[in-house]
Amino acid sequence: MKAIIEANKYVELTYKVIDRKTGQVLTMVEFPLGYVHGVNEILSPRVMDALEGKSEGDIIEVHIDCNDIYGPRDEALVIVEAIANVPEPYREVGTAILMENDNGQTRSFLVTRVDTRTVTIDGNNPLCGREVIFKLEILLVRDATDEEIRYGGKMEAAPDLNNCRAVPI
Repeated sequence: MKAIIEANKYVELTYKVIDRKTGQVLTMVEFPLGYVHGVNEILSPRVMDALEGKSEGDIIEVHIDCNDIYGPRDEALVIVEAIANVPEPYREVGTAILMENDNGQTRSFLVTRVDTRTVTIDGNNPLCGREVIFKLEILLVRDATDEEIRYGGKMEAAPDLNNCRAVPI
């Protein structure tokens, strides 16, 4: 009988996040992601709830309106700045910038567009305003060890460095 996902089960899975409207894969985890169910939430609560009761070999799809998680898109968080005013390291699409307001609160912004005259920086979560499908493939479900429960996942052995020699630089 196959083990099912429930509290204190060690689970390994892979997943894709797909834009429901365009079918574009927004992000993908190809290498197994391992966790102990009920000990740590590695994905949104809706996805974690959908995994409950599933077993090894199952492939599930969870539809999520990201407005429920991140709220509606806020165009006030989109800044278009003259490229001359933006330091060189922040002129590449995908660069994360941590900004602080006058009250000391921080927010992560992402460079989303660069052209010859401007840099666009967006403080909205990249999934904001989208409907997505989490497509998950469950690769392994088993009882977690006491150590895995304590730490929330698999504990890897440290590499054996006893036979290593220093190499002069």
